[in-house]
Amino acid sequence: MNETIELMMKHRSVRKFKPDPVSDEQLAAIVSAGQMASSSSSVQAYTVIAVTDLEQKAKLAELAGNQAYVNECPVFLVWCADLYRLSDAAKRHLPEKESYADSTENFMVATIDAALASQNAALAAESLGFGIVYIGGLRTRIEEVAELLGLPEGVFPVYGMCIGVADQETGIRPRLPLDAVLHRNRYNAEQSIKGVEQYDETTTAYMKARTNGERTTPWSELMAKRLTEPTRLQVRPFLEGKGFLKR
Repeated sequence: MNETIELMMKHRSVRKFKPDPVSDEQLAAIVSAGQMASSSSSVQAYTVIAVTDLEQKAKLAELAGNQAYVNECPVFLVWCADLYRLSDAAKRHLPEKESYADSTENFMVATIDAALASQNAALAAESLGFGIVYIGGLRTRIEEVAELLGLPEGVFPVYGMCIGVADQETGIRPRLPLDAVLHRNRYNAEQSIKGVEQYDETTTAYMKARTNGERTTPWSELMAKRLTEPTRLQVRPFLEGKGFLKR
């Protein structure tokens, strides 16, 4: 272990924040650290929108499913996959060429770029003493979020991130056993399923302790429910309307 790994192993989601501000200098350091993440061919196909306006945060909290901590955190970052800049570069330098900005590959590149940068930023924020939580709920009413933020064609909100000083003590949620996710040389299906069986025991005990016995549902049952219920099916037509996933 070193200090970096120790910090990473202490990560937890924070959903209650003190009113202490995140300074402009701290925000710049956090996003600059995010920019140092790897990027496919250096395309850097993402944009971060820092929302501090109280009315704007309140509206985003509503659109994200009335998650109060979006409104309560001092700064709310919206991480966007962004092909707008690249499309503009193509029009300016190679106007006679057909653009493939709408390809599935470029959608994946932009989404992955945003994810890598945001995780770098999350670690930077935690190193400065802040807590964070990702907000995937922005995709529930994604069209309204995009309109509120003025997102042009080629840009979509991947998720949000609350940042602030934590005002709660939370435990660290256990992860899958290492053997379930670390396979050597080729995929080991039996090893993966065995890891889930072990993890079900761990998560059942964790939830029982966390909820004083009110919830004991194992992880695999929760995942079964998640995969058999339609979730945010409106996202694909929205993405296609924004110029993604057309080929």
